[in-house]
Amino acid sequence: MNLTYRKENSWGICLRIIVLCWILFVTGIWEANAWVYPEHRKISFIAMQNLSPVYQAALNRLWSEARQGYETRLTTTVTDHRPVKETGLLDYAAWPAIAGDHSCSPADLLRNVLQSQWIRKVAVVGARLGEDLTRAKTREQRLNALQYSDMQLLKADEDYASRAGSNNIHFLLPRTASAMSGMAYFFLSITPGAELNAWGAYTYFHASAVHKIMRFRQADLSASEKQTLLLAAFADEAFAIHFLEDAYAAGHVAGTRGNASLQKGTHDYYNEAGLEVQTWDGKRRVMMGDANMREEDAVWVAQTIQKSLEHLIRVAEATGEDNRSFLNTLSTKQPMDVDICSATSLPDLPGLHYDTLYFQEIFQLTLVPGLANGKGELPRFRAELGSFLGISASLNGSSVSGGFGKNQTASGFIGGLEANVRFGLGLDGVLNQSGDGLVFMQLGWKQEAASTNNFMYANSSLANSSLTSAIPARAAYNVRVRLPFSLFPGDLLLASPLLLLSPKTYNKIAMAAVNGGFIPWQSGFSTRMGRFQFILGRELGVSFYGLRSPKDFIIIPTSGSSSAVVEYRSTKIDFPILEYRPLRTFSQDQSSSLMLQLNTGVDIPYRTQTILPAGDPVPELKRIWYIGVRILFNWRHYF
Repeated sequence: MNLTYRKENSWGICLRIIVLCWILFVTGIWEANAWVYPEHRKISFIAMQNLSPVYQAALNRLWSEARQGYETRLTTTVTDHRPVKETGLLDYAAWPAIAGDHSCSPADLLRNVLQSQWIRKVAVVGARLGEDLTRAKTREQRLNALQYSDMQLLKADEDYASRAGSNNIHFLLPRTASAMSGMAYFFLSITPGAELNAWGAYTYFHASAVHKIMRFRQADLSASEKQTLLLAAFADEAFAIHFLEDAYAAGHVAGTRGNASLQKGTHDYYNEAGLEVQTWDGKRRVMMGDANMREEDAVWVAQTIQKSLEHLIRVAEATGEDNRSFLNTLSTKQPMDVDICSATSLPDLPGLHYDTLYFQEIFQLTLVPGLANGKGELPRFRAELGSFLGISASLNGSSVSGGFGKNQTASGFIGGLEANVRFGLGLDGVLNQSGDGLVFMQLGWKQEAASTNNFMYANSSLANSSLTSAIPARAAYNVRVRLPFSLFPGDLLLASPLLLLSPKTYNKIAMAAVNGGFIPWQSGFSTRMGRFQFILGRELGVSFYGLRSPKDFIIIPTSGSSSAVVEYRSTKIDFPILEYRPLRTFSQDQSSSLMLQLNTGVDIPYRTQTILPAGDPVPELKRIWYIGVRILFNWRHYF
């Protein structure tokens, strides 16, 4: 009865795990931001450094006026070469890196920069990532750097996970037809009610920054009001720059069609492989994407960012009535508070007008996005996200500490084979391509050969055979479950009430879990020879022996030269410790991998009965501990 109860609970737990992880998948929790923090800052830094001396002086004057009272938070000039870890100060080049990825609105950005303590930690993590990416010579080194950085960002920024995947604002809208004109696309992207997109976000926030800069020039404002407007304009412009930079990342030009798996896979592929792109004014080149930016990419994008800054400075420095007076119709002095993390369409703000001539000039420098679904669309790629059905086969070998009898202490070796069917969810690479979000339940059959140690005492010279083995050949039903965790095994399950009480907190736990967890040595480590990961607590296997007919029997020495034939059942619990994956392939809907696992565990006997001599008492049996190796082949089909 107790065994049945445990089995029923196990089934319930497994189903609950699958349901919880399905919720994570269907809610689209994956990181879709473009350039990583140091790349955003580098582009902005180059743009500000390349301003003419006149423009640089003007921008620094505005910055100096805006930072009054915040000298312990902001650098003296808009760019600062000194490491933030040493100064504790943020320059303006860092603001576009914070916008969008670490804040949900310009108002949120300004609060975080001027008031929060954690934003400095984010800047330090970003600087470290920049150094690691610069040193990285191989793809594996980049993946390891990204994984470490993402885990540090999850610790530093408590909302980092909850901002991911809400909409496609970091992407360009796909074109609806190959003959679509630039102006048709221009107005499609900026029309209020349009799906949030990178170009629409840039025009919206840059126009707002221009409004505030024009009001800043009015003579009837107090010093405090002028500073408020300047800070708001800087925040709006940083948000605008963030999305203008995003519009140049290869994975964000290719498009956003399909489910989360297609979006993530396509995004990652083109960012890494690169994409030949064309600007609306006809210039062609190859662009890379997130964490793969080259120096030439940064310099090219910075040219457009420079023009945006120059436009803002010209408006601020203008005198007389040479600017369009209708731009002053927007009354707010505060930074925009549009929440881009939850909104789905471009908002309409009465009084916000666009300098169409300027935006058309900038628009010509941006990239022509890919086509929507249909003829001529760019090839799409999948990530390992979604439900799957698969098979698994393994060759097992383990060294056992003895037999089930108290005096059976001679160690031995057992070989075996497994064939299994598994179903579950792939959540790999939710934050990056080196995560470990695999969730599955596996059912199968295991066949083991007889152990190499015999049933007699350890010093026995009896020749070993299948009949005389301490553990004869046997078979078992096999169940295996894998579930990532953030701090301790099962924490995703235990924290499941947070899905209702505090989804933001649960998302943070889940994102950490599928990225390897908060424990550094639980994260995967990629090398040219393959991927290594310490997985103790992430996977559990249970094998049930003796449930089939005929039953399993063992010979147990009792006293002197006497022995007893005992019918028994046992449950073997398997704890994988270290996993090495030398080979993995993935196509549109299938993946296969070869892995080697180092494991340990215990074999627990129960329900024993003496068969011969009839009527003799049942010998006391002990648990058998083992350490072993599994060579696995896995194949999955994603739906």
